[in-house]
Amino acid sequence: MEWTSYLAPLSQGAWVTVQLTVYSTILGALCAFVFGLGKLSHNPLVKGVSVAYIEIFRGTSLLVQLFWIYFALPIMGQAIGLDLRFPPVVAGVVALALNIGAYGAEVVRGAVQAVPKEQYEAATALNFTGRKRLWRITLPQAIPEMMPTFGNLAVQNLKDTALVSLISLGDMAFRAEQIRNFTQDSVTVYTLVLFMYFGMALVLTACMKLLERYVGRWRAAGR
Repeated sequence: MEWTSYLAPLSQGAWVTVQLTVYSTILGALCAFVFGLGKLSHNPLVKGVSVAYIEIFRGTSLLVQLFWIYFALPIMGQAIGLDLRFPPVVAGVVALALNIGAYGAEVVRGAVQAVPKEQYEAATALNFTGRKRLWRITLPQAIPEMMPTFGNLAVQNLKDTALVSLISLGDMAFRAEQIRNFTQDSVTVYTLVLFMYFGMALVLTACMKLLERYVGRWRAAGR
């Protein structure tokens, strides 16, 4: 087979990879903010849940987390009378999001704690509520500091999507393995996949740089 005939199935897989990356990165960012701020909470329950989530998902393998959500969770659900079976794409998005969210939560926590204490003292003097202090003082200064690390996590998340091929989800890695099994043309197939992942990473990095620049202007404008 000509190598050009590989492009159509690989492109179909690439579209699945793009969707997984976008959905899991957005959901992971939400988890990062929720549990990163939760770890700083004065409520013992909220703080305890946040710490447990962060340590569990940072301390275990993403592959094991994926298998647990896709294979083990439905069995546990059956034992208690619940249907906890997820389609492969949902299981993949959830596993990726929870994993990247745990790492992102530490980024959020560190950036929030890096905001000078004088800023909080000034907000207290102005009689700001906790919510107003968060939205007007903390986040406008902390978010720009998070962006470079979030960009790296997003690229890492893109590369981690290859693991979902192990639950038969037709992403780019899964399509590549199908073609390789059929043609035995390992060099051509995986060279194409290598460059496709590299191209997607460049695009994602450029998007994160634009977002970082926008957030930087947001801070400079004092919004």
